Order: sequence, then C-alpha cells, then structure tokens
Amino acid sequence: MSGLTVSGETFAIHLPEALLFGFLGVLALLILGTVAALILPAMQPTKWSDLGPRMRSWWVIALLVGGALIAGWQATAILFALISFLALKEFLTLAPTRKEDRLIVLLAYLTVFVNYGLIFADTLFEDSYQVYLVFAPVYAFLIMTAAMSWIGRTEGYLATVGIVQWGVIVCVYNIGYIALLMRTPGAEAPAGAAGLVFFLLFITQLNDVAQYCWGKLLGRTKITPRVSPNKTWEGALGGWLTTALVFYFLAPSFTPLSPVQAAIMAIVIPAAGFFGDITMSAIKRDLGVKDTSRLIPGHGGVLDRLDSLTFAAPLYFHLLAYFAIERF
Repeated sequence: MSGLTVSGETFAIHLPEALLFGFLGVLALLILGTVAALILPAMQPTKWSDLGPRMRSWWVIALLVGGALIAGWQATAILFALISFLALKEFLTLAPTRKEDRLIVLLAYLTVFVNYGLIFADTLFEDSYQVYLVFAPVYAFLIMTAAMSWIGRTEGYLATVGIVQWGVIVCVYNIGYIALLMRTPGAEAPAGAAGLVFFLLFITQLNDVAQYCWGKLLGRTKITPRVSPNKTWEGALGGWLTTALVFYFLAPSFTPLSPVQAAIMAIVIPAAGFFGDITMSAIKRDLGVKDTSRLIPGHGGVLDRLDSLTFAAPLYFHLLAYFAIERF
C-alpha cells in the first residue's frame, strides 16, 4: 500500500507491490521512449519520424488507463465502454452499410450499454457472467437478424448482418473481457484484479512495441506482404520472443499461474496479439484505408491501437479462468 499526504490529510491508495512496480516500469519505459523520440528522428528522420507523435499519445493512454485501474473496476468498465463505443463507431463508419440499415446499426450501438451493463450487474446477480458469455454472440445476433427480417431488408442481408455482428463481437464483446476481468476477487491474484488487467495490457502493448522496434532494426523478410507490408518475420519473431520471456518471468507477480501454465500462455498470448493485428490489417485493406481514424496521433484510430487486444483479451481471460480463477 502507498500513502499520499495532501493538506495534512492522508489518502490511502491501495496498490499491490507488483502493480506499483509495474506502473513505475511503464513510467521508465515512457521516459526512455521520449528520450529516443528526441534523439532518433534527428539521426534518421525518415525512419523514426512517427516516434514523437507515438510517444505523446502513449503518455495520454498510460495516464487514462493507469488512472482507471487505480480508481477501481467501475472506472475501468466505464473507460472501456467508451473505448468500445469509439471502436465500434470507427468500424461502422468505415463499413459499407446503408441508410436503410440504421435500425441494425442502432441495435449494434445499444449492445455497448447492455454488454457493459452486464458487468455492472455482476454485483447484483451471480449469473450475470454467464449471460455476458452468450449475450453478444448469440442473443444480439438473433435480435439483429430478426430486426433485419422484420423491416424487410433482404438486399445485402447476409453481408450487412455479418459486418455489423463482426463489429459487435470484436469492438464490444472481446474488448469487454478486459473490464470483466476487473471483477476477479482480489484474493485470487497476487496483484489483484487490477494487476491481471495491467499485465494483459502491458504484455499486449509490449508485443506491439517490440515488433515495431525489432522490425525497424532488423526487419528484412516480409511476413504478410499483401495484408501488412511493413510486417517482417524478424519483427514478428523478435516481438514474440521478447514478449513471451517477459510474460513468463513476470507471471508469478501478477497471475496465479503455475510455471507450466505461464509457459503456455507466454507462447499463445503474443501470437494471438499478432493475429489480431494482421486481421485488422486485412479488414483495412478490404475497406481501402490505412487507419481506422486519426483520433490517436501516431497510432491512427482506437481500433488501430486495440487490434491486438481484440484477439488477446478473450484468450487471456478464458485461459486464466480455465487454469486458475475460481470466480469464472
């Protein structure tokens, strides 16, 4: 626990030691990255020109997420509900929907409120987690398909339903697992629920940064030239190995995993992040855009920043639930 004294009064912020050191580690990385953003572009302007805007955005992202984790599960759920809404808005803005599809688009936006409402309902109903598991993939799908049939939109029916449901699953349901993880009882994890979420976010973003750095330094061989031309085998493997090692050695501080379980997750979570990344790249290629928006300088849109998490978050949650967390 750490204490902050202001005007003679003490406000206790309950932070497990691992989480406190995690925040300090992120702060050190941000400072290091900021220094690099001042030096590298001056040495190689064309190669590192985007590093400055990226680092400024990272500071804002770290402050928002870190503040929400400290504030508790309610603040984290609200933050990620907003993130899901913005991600879904980006997707539906780019996706080829029609004015006649306004009803199903409205229903898609309503899933944000229901999906995260189920997380808040977890304090009232023990079975709300069970409802969360099936609401978006089953019942939201049934409601939207029935609504399309009811209004008689048969032209482009399958394409529209598929596009909107894909957006709901990726932007709302999968990202919502991050907020749901905050409902883990503190006693079930060494650094509490906030530690589990911090570790997921840290590892996934580390994977992206490590791939970016290794690719910039050693990247030669294209891995998916038709989907993501800047991705290289050197960057992907370097990022995966770096992230896997960090995950394995830090897992005892943040998770209740055994060494074997930690090794399994160290292998698959970075791989899931990579496939989330290239899957979103494939979607953007199909839509003919480079970024989903310009909301985050240096990164693009919310979906550009969260693409890895869309695959990693549900896998991380379900493996933790299978291996160690009794609550789920």
